[in-house]
Amino acid sequence: MGAVVHFEVPADDEERARNFYSAVFGWDFQVLPPEMEYSLAMTTPMNEKGVPLEPGAINGGIFRRGGDLKTPVITIDVADIDAALEQISRLGGETVRGRMEVPGSGWNAYFRDPEGNVMGLWQNAGPTAPA
Repeated sequence: MGAVVHFEVPADDEERARNFYSAVFGWDFQVLPPEMEYSLAMTTPMNEKGVPLEPGAINGGIFRRGGDLKTPVITIDVADIDAALEQISRLGGETVRGRMEVPGSGWNAYFRDPEGNVMGLWQNAGPTAPA
C-alpha cells in the first residue's frame, strides 16, 4: 500500500498526445471506447495478469482534459478507497470524484490534497473488496 501504481496525462487532443508519446518514448496505447475519452498507455511490458515485468515500472493513461483534471495525476495504491477518502478529508484534503469501478480490475477515485494537487487512488479487486 502507498506505492505509486499508475499515472495519467491530460490531453486536449488525445490522438495528438498518443502520437507524441508513441514517437518519443515508444509507448503503445489501447484506446478505450470513445465515450470514455481514455487510452491506456503501455510504457513497459506486462505479464499475463497485467503486472509490469520490470520491478518498480508502471503504466498509465491519457485522458481528455477537463473539470478538475487539468494536470498530470499520479495514482496511489490503497487497501480501501472509502477509508482513504475519509482520512484525506479529516486531514484537510477533499474528494474530487469518489470510488468508481473499473470492471474486472478494481476501483479508482480522485482527491485534492491540502496543497491543491489532484491525485488518484487505486484499490485492487479482490475477495475482500467491496462490490
